[in-house]
Amino acid sequence: MVTSDFRNLYRHGFARVAACAVPVALADPATNAQRIVEQVRALHDDGVAVALFPELSLTGYALDDLLLQDPLLDAADAAVVALAEATADLRPVVVVGAPLRNGNRLYNCAVVLHRGRVLGVAPKAYLPTYREFYEKRWFAAGTDASATTLHAPHWPGADDAGEVPFGTDLLFRATDVPGLVVHVEVCEDVWVPVPPSHLAALAGASVLLNLSASPITVGRAEDRHLMARSASARCNAVYAYAAAMAGESTTDLSWDGMTMVYEAGDLLGQTDRFLEDAHATVVDVDLDRVRQERLRQGSFDDNAAALGVGGYRTVDLTIGPPDGDLGLRRPLDRFPFVPDDETRLALDCYEAYNIQVSGLEQRMRSIGTPTLVIGVSGGLDSTHALIVAAKAMDRLGRPRSDILAFTMPGFATSDHTKANATALAEALGVTFAEIDIRPMATQMLSDLGHPFGRGEPVYDVTFENVQAGLRTDVLFRIANQRGGIVVGTGDLSELALGWCTYGVGDQMSHYGVNAGVPKTLMQHLIRWVVSTEQFDAAVDEILLSILDTEISPELVPAQEGEGPQSTQQIIGPYALQDFTLFHVLRRGARPGKIAFLAEATWRDADAGAWPVGYPAADRVAYDLATIKHWMRVFVRRFFGNQFKRSALPNGPKVTPGGALSPRGDWRMPSDALADAWLAEVEQVPEA
Repeated sequence: MVTSDFRNLYRHGFARVAACAVPVALADPATNAQRIVEQVRALHDDGVAVALFPELSLTGYALDDLLLQDPLLDAADAAVVALAEATADLRPVVVVGAPLRNGNRLYNCAVVLHRGRVLGVAPKAYLPTYREFYEKRWFAAGTDASATTLHAPHWPGADDAGEVPFGTDLLFRATDVPGLVVHVEVCEDVWVPVPPSHLAALAGASVLLNLSASPITVGRAEDRHLMARSASARCNAVYAYAAAMAGESTTDLSWDGMTMVYEAGDLLGQTDRFLEDAHATVVDVDLDRVRQERLRQGSFDDNAAALGVGGYRTVDLTIGPPDGDLGLRRPLDRFPFVPDDETRLALDCYEAYNIQVSGLEQRMRSIGTPTLVIGVSGGLDSTHALIVAAKAMDRLGRPRSDILAFTMPGFATSDHTKANATALAEALGVTFAEIDIRPMATQMLSDLGHPFGRGEPVYDVTFENVQAGLRTDVLFRIANQRGGIVVGTGDLSELALGWCTYGVGDQMSHYGVNAGVPKTLMQHLIRWVVSTEQFDAAVDEILLSILDTEISPELVPAQEGEGPQSTQQIIGPYALQDFTLFHVLRRGARPGKIAFLAEATWRDADAGAWPVGYPAADRVAYDLATIKHWMRVFVRRFFGNQFKRSALPNGPKVTPGGALSPRGDWRMPSDALADAWLAEVEQVPEA
């Protein structure tokens, strides 16, 4: 990570890729080459590294028997030379389609050019000859080609013998953009059960390109999305797709010029269809993400070994990525644990809630018929744990009175939160009681010789932990006395930051229903419970009141003129800390990259999408200095509190973003040093 060029996307494992479509001049390669050059020049100025064009883009696809006419083939050959010469001073790797002769056969080819040279030619491996397609009339299949080179001594880039690499086994590797390894396939190749791109991915390709003609029919666009998305997800790769557009013959077919790019199953961008002018999907792909996914998924390499994948030829090239701030063109999620899309968010909340409920149900079944003992504070976490417990009892056909809920006011408990906790317990019909821990805490602090025990207003960590510890101790003793288990309320974000009291404290329980739920998702889960009427209107009204309450541990009394103790003022905004947690836990990203992403995502509150229902007053922005400050806090707390996570109680994993159980997603020594991570945090500029 280079501090002096911190905002450059290429410094953080990204590369800019374009999937393009240009109007076709049917059977006019010279004109098509000129149109492609115009597009490539604009993409060069835009910082693009790889530019993909449709199948047979130098000639047009719908040519039928004209494809076997020498004038057309000669013109296509000349257009390749012209295109190479015209792009000699341009950055992008250019991938175009052309019909090319090799030996006695004609092939439907992808031609890969860069900096004035033809780097290689990839023939279409599988030819469709069904329904509207009739390609075997004209072309030979790339899988049948015995030649490994194409003789073209007049082409720029041909070797001393006049040969250019030819075959479906070519990888194009950028030596100065780590992780950028390109493989090219043509249209039908992705529709077969084992596409060439999938084998190439196993051989090391990270960016898979598909030149397509693909005449449009009703529903085919959705099928293309399915193929591209599944290819990118299955291959842990980028998959870019470009289809033919206006200018192709409409004698029997029509064309929509669809372009799109997927990355590991996520749609990064697409253009409108049925456009008349040249257009492109230009996005920044995360090559680091691809590398990290493959690093973690050992079965990926196992699959390559089992299939004996090997023998791919690699052609090296130098991109020369641009300097400076190019922006970042990809969907940016402020809340990576929380989808912006309303339908997806509703589905995620449905699944998360039911994962928690069914997990608790199974734990109760395995024990027998335990009561559930839970401490309720009127805050988000204990509220959600309580409604999860209530739903679990409902499903098991047991009375909610078998839930023993206790509010345990301490020295800073507010009337508001206590009233909410009481009202919620009563509205749910659980067994409810209040246990005032202040006399016990005062006695313990006095016995410890703590100044507060002598009446002095000293509110240190011991003062806080005595209260947290007593609450949990009381719950465990009640569970022991009344045949129950303690339901933990702490969430994933608190575990990451160590915002919990170890041992006999809120770190411990018999079963932690919230341990897999990040704080930024918690409020949406409760809103979903309200919107889907999981409980009656009286419960919903109280839940909405709790959602509007400041997040606070309520352990330190507020001083005159001050608000209540604020968790986020101490450990940082959960929005930023969950952002960092996701990229550490799920993506394996380094601090510099996370800071780069966070600034791009959070610097403008008016840019980008917010989750449905997110309060307008909370829609804030964060500058780089603030991001750096709280990232420093995150790293120190994350490393310093692993010992708490190493002794984590059972609880279900909830989100694909990961969990922190030492038996599941995250294994880490408790005495690991954070120095290397902190050193990189310090390299992040302040502005």
